[in-house]
Amino acid sequence: MDNYIEGNKAAWEEAFDKRDASWGADIPDRISNEEYAFFNDETKALLKTIDTEGKVIGQYCCNNGRELMALVKSGKAAKGIGFDIAENQVAFANEKAKELNLPCEFVAANVYDIDDTYKDCFDIVLITIGALCWFDDLNRFFEVVAKCMKPRALIIINEQHPCTNMLTTPGEELYDPDHRLECHYSYFQHEWTGNGGMYYMTLKSYESKTFTDYTHPMSEIISGMCNNGIVVTGLQEFEHDLSGGFTELDNSGYPLSMIIQGKKS
Repeated sequence: MDNYIEGNKAAWEEAFDKRDASWGADIPDRISNEEYAFFNDETKALLKTIDTEGKVIGQYCCNNGRELMALVKSGKAAKGIGFDIAENQVAFANEKAKELNLPCEFVAANVYDIDDTYKDCFDIVLITIGALCWFDDLNRFFEVVAKCMKPRALIIINEQHPCTNMLTTPGEELYDPDHRLECHYSYFQHEWTGNGGMYYMTLKSYESKTFTDYTHPMSEIISGMCNNGIVVTGLQEFEHDLSGGFTELDNSGYPLSMIIQGKKS
């Protein structure tokens, strides 16, 4: 396993161990009572147009599994398989799937290491906010994703827009609350490391194990897909934030999030 991925595994497992009691507590109720729970309006509208009934759905970097379980339940899918590097999060997701009696399986794995066990497995692949940044090589990432997709399988990516890579967020040295739209960083790939923890999960600040992530321009995302036989069939861009880091910039005319659709040729 790549050294930075080993480090991220340890940091994510630490964050989950420190999670606030509220983190994931709403999963059973919301999935039982809401249609397509945990999806934003644009992604929900798109998913409703896709025939997921009886299909096998895969998700990479599935976190606590809530999105995959919601899609399997609302879309009447035959099965959902989610991958995440944090073993404790995967165990939690499997517990919730069992509690909800959903045909979902969650697997602790480094995506780069997923073998032919899942070759030609998925009818639909889901990738959501905060997944792509954990991989240094998107061509290598999409090679694995494409391997696991059936011919003509669909992929939906709902992610942070690459243009946000140029902006600062609260807590960074260059952050200026009066000039939020100033671009301080390169649009092109660079590596980030940090020990500030995962506040959205823990609701507290702590000195964490080291997280390492990578920013990617749109060209790397699109090329990674196309180089591995995934044809881009749609792109939507939005001026509202999904990450929680740029909500003050909503509706300011700056691209903050996106949906990319594709199909394996």
